[in-house]
Amino acid sequence: MTFSIVARCAETGMFGVAVSSSSPAVAARCAYAQAGVGAVASQNVTDPTLGTRGLELMARGASAAEAVDILRKTGSFIDYRQVLAVDAAGNTAIHSGGNALGVWSEAKAENVASGGNLLANPGVPQAIVDAFLASSGVLGDRLIIAMEAALAAGGEAGPVHSAGMKLVRDVAWPVADLRVDWTEGDPIGELAALWKRYEPQLDDYVSRALDPAAAPSYGVPGDT
Repeated sequence: MTFSIVARCAETGMFGVAVSSSSPAVAARCAYAQAGVGAVASQNVTDPTLGTRGLELMARGASAAEAVDILRKTGSFIDYRQVLAVDAAGNTAIHSGGNALGVWSEAKAENVASGGNLLANPGVPQAIVDAFLASSGVLGDRLIIAMEAALAAGGEAGPVHSAGMKLVRDVAWPVADLRVDWTEGDPIGELAALWKRYEPQLDDYVSRALDPAAAPSYGVPGDT
């Protein structure tokens, strides 16, 4: 009931996760990223601790493959889980347990990994990876392109209702954490529209956090 992508921008070192599902608020449970460390998606009968533990392991020096292997050996009910990881060197790794739901599959390359379950067909993760690798520009744009490719390839077996995207770079907090927690419409399309609105303001929000006195005006009524 989920498909996702974890990715690293080779030019900037920025990390991102994008995910969509038929379940509500999927990104709140499945998307994890830490600047300078990596990104993890934990999905399919989700155990959110796999996301935080994966980041902790990579922060301590484990590669994506080493982190996922440790999670595979130590995680609870790991046969029910899917875990995707990318590390600071662009290495990627995936675990898909034997009890993953419905049609499931995975695909990975340098700097990008994708997985899904309850898919319309097993080619969806490869379509995500291929679209990401064929794209260029800002990481958020590339993640949206990859998720749109997932829909074009069939997406989930049923309709998706939620989507989200998390981006991290050179500060301790996510520079973007955008979510469509439930819609009867097109959550990926709504996420794309939200990103289009947010992206031009992203650097301004970072600047305001670091030095409000030198940051751009807020652009709201009453702002002097």
